[in-house]
Amino acid sequence: MMSAPATTLQDIIAHAKEYGFVFPSSEIYDGLQAVYDYGQNGVELKNNLKNVWWKAMTQLHDNIVGVDAAIFMHPLTWKASGHIDGFNDPMIDNKDSKKRYRADQLLEGKAELLTNAGKEDEANALLAKMGKLLGDEDLEAVRELIISENIVCPVSGTLNWTEVRQFNLMFSTKIGSVADDSSTIYLRPETAQGIFVNFLNVQKSGRMKVPFGISQIGKAFRNEIVARQFIFRMREFEQMEMQFFVRPGTEMEWYNKWKETRLSFHKAIGLPAESLKYHDHDKLAHYANAAVDIEYKFPFGFREIEGIHSRTDFDLSNHQALSKKKQQYFDPSIDPETNKPYGNYIPYVVETSVGADRLFLATFCNAFTKEMVGEGDKQKERTYMKLHPALAPVKAAVLPLVKKDGLAELGQEIANSLKSSFRTVYDDGGAIGKRYTRQDLIGTPFCIAVDYETKDDNCVTIRHRDTMEQERVPISELKERIGKEVAVERILEAI
Repeated sequence: MMSAPATTLQDIIAHAKEYGFVFPSSEIYDGLQAVYDYGQNGVELKNNLKNVWWKAMTQLHDNIVGVDAAIFMHPLTWKASGHIDGFNDPMIDNKDSKKRYRADQLLEGKAELLTNAGKEDEANALLAKMGKLLGDEDLEAVRELIISENIVCPVSGTLNWTEVRQFNLMFSTKIGSVADDSSTIYLRPETAQGIFVNFLNVQKSGRMKVPFGISQIGKAFRNEIVARQFIFRMREFEQMEMQFFVRPGTEMEWYNKWKETRLSFHKAIGLPAESLKYHDHDKLAHYANAAVDIEYKFPFGFREIEGIHSRTDFDLSNHQALSKKKQQYFDPSIDPETNKPYGNYIPYVVETSVGADRLFLATFCNAFTKEMVGEGDKQKERTYMKLHPALAPVKAAVLPLVKKDGLAELGQEIANSLKSSFRTVYDDGGAIGKRYTRQDLIGTPFCIAVDYETKDDNCVTIRHRDTMEQERVPISELKERIGKEVAVERILEAI
């Protein structure tokens, strides 16, 4: 039997647009680079992913609550967090092509080529050297390293590089009616700081006891030098973050716990274990004492979809120093070593940070399925979206065999009876085989066929997306049967 061809990123992009998942933003004006809109099916899938993440955090854990902080924050927030002084990427231009690149990504690309060629030691040595030079902020040496490694511009094919410059990734704007320096504010580059500045508000109003967590889903903005690989890296994106506040000295225990918990989440939503792996950070961010990425195997290789970081007390301590407002927690529990209360301390933080758009892309890539069906001369390729039923944009489609003889009216009645329980659509356009295919292509797990026998036995035929098997089911059982399969509980139970 012939196997279906391997999936490429272009396959994913084309399918996402063709079937209403993701569109280029402002496409009638030729689009805006690295900005995308979610279509009618994409917004449902993304909302389902956000919903299951939110429930996995706030519903499964008694000590985690949520907030929704403003995008605009006081500018000193970003001074305290280090973003104003240190949120930079190394930028380099090719003088011949006039194209701009991130210097570190050029070197990482060369390391990936070396790895693919079986020269993993050379690749690791190159990455280690790059990490040291960037850590030392020796940008001229970074340029020399690019040239010595013969890394040419992909467009011009030349080594005619400019110097390397640091480029701050924050978008700035003005607030108020007078545009002067004092009115400059920033679009947030991450959602975490909205949690940190509300640490005491949540702790006191919710009477929270350490350890506890605060979750948030929200937009963030980064003026990426090179945004690429579809929605994997965008200038406007959405994060799902949870900051978990712990007693100093216990952070590694919680760090390891959250590593395992978050990997279980990704498996529970349907991402296979063989397509997931941990990647420990060699070079830690300024705020971390441990960091690991959960990576998914995209068509373009393993890339990060979530980071778990032990952030120490960096954020709360800096906010305390700059705001002159204490960010301490009084812990009345007894220290077994001193037999006294732990007392006042600034909590340490373990962070879990998921890119909602990257999780969407991983889920989409994993679900996109091409397979050969049939035998001999009748064999053909079948494409469908193998989404977890709880994540699918549409849970069930009601399809009357024909429009006449009362089947259309009966089908609409069935669809209306299910809509209050889960997203159901009614479709009577065209041959029923083509309607099955339409639903396969957006990932609908159950199609309900209404035929002439339905009028006599009050039963319908459910067609299962993945196997294409069909079974006869009483109309009275549809809501319970399908409702159980598409419920978010199926994912939460698996975490």
